[in-house]
Amino acid sequence: MSLSVGIVGLPNVGKSTLFNALLKKQQAYVANFPFATIEPNIGVVPVPDERLSKLAEVTKKSESMVNLPPEVPATVEFVDIAGLIAGASKGEGLGNKFLSHIRETSAICHVVRAFNDPEIVKQGITDPITDLDTVETELKLADFQTLEKQKDPGNTPNKELVKWWEVVGKLKDALQKGIPARDVLLSEEETKIAKSLSLLTAKPILVVLNVDENDLSRGKEIEAEFAKKMKLDLNQIVIICAKTESELSDLSAEDQKVYMKDLGIEKSGLERLIQKAFATLGLITFLTAGEKEVRAWTIKDGINAQEAAGVIHTDFIKKFIKADIVSFDDFVNFSGWKASRDLGKVRSEGRDYIMMDGEVVEFKIGT
Repeated sequence: MSLSVGIVGLPNVGKSTLFNALLKKQQAYVANFPFATIEPNIGVVPVPDERLSKLAEVTKKSESMVNLPPEVPATVEFVDIAGLIAGASKGEGLGNKFLSHIRETSAICHVVRAFNDPEIVKQGITDPITDLDTVETELKLADFQTLEKQKDPGNTPNKELVKWWEVVGKLKDALQKGIPARDVLLSEEETKIAKSLSLLTAKPILVVLNVDENDLSRGKEIEAEFAKKMKLDLNQIVIICAKTESELSDLSAEDQKVYMKDLGIEKSGLERLIQKAFATLGLITFLTAGEKEVRAWTIKDGINAQEAAGVIHTDFIKKFIKADIVSFDDFVNFSGWKASRDLGKVRSEGRDYIMMDGEVVEFKIGT
């Protein structure tokens, strides 16, 4: 499963600078004027995971390998989407392209400007909250137009169509009141119907506050302040200095640590953004370890062992027999699969077992 995050924001809030820093290379043309990014730039970023190197070391030793097995991290797909302006829902600016590209992402990452730069061109931007409201308003208007185009089934005996139309009405009423689809209370059946409508405001959101470098040391305080003001969960807010991230991307791993220590931060903006994206989307990671590779796999929290096996290969769903599972700590402390099994640390689970984050798994698959 690949997590796809659309990076959006008003022109010149720093989203393309952030995107370039995340990818550690210049993949978007950044310029100090609106619409510098015309087409969406897509890049796959590895998820930082220190567990993989430990798995590789243990596997090399336990399997008597000459070299370390390759490490394959989970990934996040970032999409830098062209700058938005008020009126995009009516096709103004690059509105139509913006809306079509954002529909294809799993989550929306709003980049809002919280830094001072008199050289930046502003499109009526006054503060981060106004930035967010401007973009969210355009998404709500686009969703309302989507619902307006739905055809009334009329007096039909089809109960499914009747229910579908009720949900359309409920969502329209909410949007007219300024409530995004994600905040509308729906039953499980109604949620499935809402999902089929592909509404933009139904997507989970993250907010990146692009701050000045000297604000980074007050990150937790600033995040708590804006989470309260924006009525969002703390996991949905992350502060980043895009310029600092760009500078960090040019440094070695050791120099990055020194630079971050000087700034009073423990993790890069990339790491914190990915962690909060996982939390917002309800994602977890399970691990596999063998001579061929050690790998992190991304799954939805709450899925069972059989479904998790299908993430590796769809054939594994039908041919699933069982899952041998050991905790990451036990796998490392007891030096791999063989010793963990000998010491009774490995347990066999059936298809309905609910997967937990960080477990090391070996699926048994039939022929």
